[in-house]
Amino acid sequence: MATIKNYRELEVWKLSMSFVEAIYKTLKTFPPEERYGICDQIRRAAVSVPSNIAEGFGRDTPKEFAYFLSIARGSLYEVMTQLEIASRLGYLAQDSGLYPQAESIGKMLNSLKKRLAASSH
Repeated sequence: MATIKNYRELEVWKLSMSFVEAIYKTLKTFPPEERYGICDQIRRAAVSVPSNIAEGFGRDTPKEFAYFLSIARGSLYEVMTQLEIASRLGYLAQDSGLYPQAESIGKMLNSLKKRLAASSH
């Protein structure tokens, strides 16, 4: 962690930014009546993931950073649930590629959180 000077260098931040882009592109295919429903929910939760990674990186302690990584992970799980709902409603194919991307981000968040915990002992 000491060699990383900016949150933009974090692979998990980069991947979560790509995830947000993919989400926005995918939501353009949803029915117009969902624009202010599930689409808004998914967009807000997706944007929260890289935003909380960045905010946590800017905090003073590894403990604070880990807290924001937990928030990012919660937002990620929220997105995954909303994507499942969209899939069940027929708006999204299971093989959209978003699920594996989300799972990778989740693993990276967990790994980074563990490294922060180990470095603060």
